[in-house]
Amino acid sequence: MPRNWTAHELLIAMNLYCRLPFGQFDQSNRHIREVAEKMDRTPSSLSMKLCNLASLDSYHQDRGVVGLKGASNLDRKVWADFQQDWSVMAEKSEAAFEVLMGGIGSKEPASEVEQPSGPSEAERMVKTRRLQTFFRNAILASYESRCALTGMAIPQLLVASHIIPWSKNEERRADPTNGLCLNVLHDKAFDRHLITFDENYRLVVSSILKKGDISEFQSSNFAKLEGTAIALPHRFAPDSKALEEHRNAFVA
Repeated sequence: MPRNWTAHELLIAMNLYCRLPFGQFDQSNRHIREVAEKMDRTPSSLSMKLCNLASLDSYHQDRGVVGLKGASNLDRKVWADFQQDWSVMAEKSEAAFEVLMGGIGSKEPASEVEQPSGPSEAERMVKTRRLQTFFRNAILASYESRCALTGMAIPQLLVASHIIPWSKNEERRADPTNGLCLNVLHDKAFDRHLITFDENYRLVVSSILKKGDISEFQSSNFAKLEGTAIALPHRFAPDSKALEEHRNAFVA
């Protein structure tokens, strides 16, 4: 008889759910097979659990995507815990995934990491890295590793952009609905509030980027793109209230 899923195992399953693009939950997926082996579960069991989680996703429900019925009460509780506080649950989930997979995805390039000044600082840096890793994985998976505005599909040039800045709301630092997948140029402009998106997800460009003697590069990447609608993700759609808050800070 199959053993019941534990809360710890569901943290790992939820992490994988956020890491994989929707539609890649088949048991033949090598990522599912690798994680299932580490968990001492069958790929079929893990695949079914991801589909159970998909059935709880309100974004899929709104699109009429049913998912696999049979989600347990514990599934529902863990899902609700994530919705209530993404930062707390994302850190726990990322930590569990790292331990299971032997630290995969846990290291940053040495040049980008400052040396911690003490135990508390080291703990803070570990927490920050875990949240950033979880958030980036969730955003890139949701947008299938493409810039929502331009369609650029070069991961090294893509950024998981926060709508409400990291420094402004601790609870939303790892919330995928508080993010967009943008290329590095438009991410920087978005972060500086020189571009934003209207109620219909269309690009709005600040006059600062359109006035004066501007280059063709600048015109092509900003003025000529104004009014372009972003490609929405396959889950974790950007929060309309977060975008409204961003528009309120927009430099017209």
